[in-house]
Amino acid sequence: MDVLVVQHVPGEETYAIGEALRARGLRLRVCRMWEGDPLPSGLAGVRALVVMGGPASAYGDDSAFPSRAAEIALLRTALARRVPVLGVCLGAQLLAVAAGGRGRPGDGLQVGWGPVRVRARAAQDPLFADAPARLGVLHWHGDTVDLPSDAVLLASCDRYAAQAFRIGGAAWGLQFHVEVDAAAVEMFAAAFPEDAATAPGLRAETPGALAALAPHRDVLLGRFADLVAAR
Repeated sequence: MDVLVVQHVPGEETYAIGEALRARGLRLRVCRMWEGDPLPSGLAGVRALVVMGGPASAYGDDSAFPSRAAEIALLRTALARRVPVLGVCLGAQLLAVAAGGRGRPGDGLQVGWGPVRVRARAAQDPLFADAPARLGVLHWHGDTVDLPSDAVLLASCDRYAAQAFRIGGAAWGLQFHVEVDAAAVEMFAAAFPEDAATAPGLRAETPGALAALAPHRDVLLGRFADLVAAR
């Protein structure tokens, strides 16, 4: 059985997520949406669903994001069948919408390294248990979500409340990026130079930020991979 990965744009790959899954012997089946790969209509033979980020929005005119409705439908199927889900950035926003929340514009770009506060309820979460009270992560978004009432908020910050959340028992949304390495950060900066210009210390901060993040990232993503492998 495969882990289905929905990748929206070149470069926004799974990085450390994929490494953790492959280390457990799991195989990734990647739908490269920019190349026109067909999105499965169901989840037969799928052990988990990972939906990555991209510059599109989880709301608005579908002509700008033709696969939006199909991706939301696939996420709803995963929630109904309790298939493990990990949504990153745009993927997290689509997960929230699939669960009954609402995507909307935020109050401006949040780009660069910065902390999130891990909430008290995260102490009982299968992925976030034992995470530090402040976790330094890479932000790269301008949209946000209003979470559905049954979502469990796991991490937040002053500008954007919905930074990490869980829907049900096995679906997580991460507005921020924990999956990145140095090459990924450079790719983001090269692909979105105007965004990167709003975080002038991005490149200089990356080595130290990654070193601090790595042990917590590895635990969090390893737990998700273990959950998937145990199915």
